[in-house]
Amino acid sequence: MRDYSDYDATGLAELVAKRLVTAGELLDAALDRVERLNPHLNAVVQIQEPVARSLIAAGLPDGPFKGVPFLLKDLAIEAQDFPSNYGSHLLENTRQRGDSALYSRLKAAGLVTFGRTTSPEGGIGAVTEAAVYGGPTRNPWHLDHTPGGSSGGAAAAVAAGILPAAHG
Repeated sequence: MRDYSDYDATGLAELVAKRLVTAGELLDAALDRVERLNPHLNAVVQIQEPVARSLIAAGLPDGPFKGVPFLLKDLAIEAQDFPSNYGSHLLENTRQRGDSALYSRLKAAGLVTFGRTTSPEGGIGAVTEAAVYGGPTRNPWHLDHTPGGSSGGAAAAVAAGILPAAHG
């Protein structure tokens, strides 16, 4: 396999389908990139590795993105196993009783969700910065800037090559 970040989501799914790599190996690659890159970016704010490993162990659906690592925005998507902050101390660690239809579809597509990305408080604002995350999210191409908007964490994670796609 070439470098993990050289592939888009369909390319990674194709590697899994051809059994050239496992979903667990792709998750390992994504987690390694989070560990190395996120301290500079503040893009990924929650990691639920045990949840992701459980999804893989249970057998992933044969969807078009089977085995591809994925992150949810910390706003506007309910996922029982992934508490949300909505970018706010007021709503910190909000737990959902179930999964939204969107998250259910993402799982059915075979994506391996392992965490959440930053969003401004309530999704409002031109910059991706919220006190609940300890500071601004940084643009990986220019660390003095923020990627901006409610999906800034997702944008920074994808632009940095942490993973090829994210909910935003």
